[in-house]
Amino acid sequence: MKISTRGRYALRFMIDLAQHNTGEFTALKDVSQRQDISIKYLEQITSLLSKFGLLQSVRGPQGGYKLSKLPSEYRVGDILRITEGSLAPIPCLDASETPCPKQPYCHTYSLWQGLDKVISDYLNGITLEDLVNKNTTPESYMYNI
Repeated sequence: MKISTRGRYALRFMIDLAQHNTGEFTALKDVSQRQDISIKYLEQITSLLSKFGLLQSVRGPQGGYKLSKLPSEYRVGDILRITEGSLAPIPCLDASETPCPKQPYCHTYSLWQGLDKVISDYLNGITLEDLVNKNTTPESYMYNI
């Protein structure tokens, strides 16, 4: 599985809105400058996120975007599914696909099901608030085994 630029930028955009949440709308140009993402690309992302109700938007000089919910109510998995589509590792696990006729006899199907569950559980277990509050110092990446 590879997450596209659109998915990565959508997460960066949502984190930026959560970090700069004052209750007011945030101008796209401000996020564009802070995140070094073109306004044109952000417009595509915001259109998609707004369509699914993740953002509120207002046009005009005082306009911009803000989160529709609290950062703790956004799951990373939901944001990525909106921007990426299915995150299933193989097509036959995607609910929109027709069932694979070989599934009852496939020796690897359960392997892919397990991987899909691990990916979904992991991404659904992380909220936007978790990402905002994550300590990003180099020490936070050290693990003891």
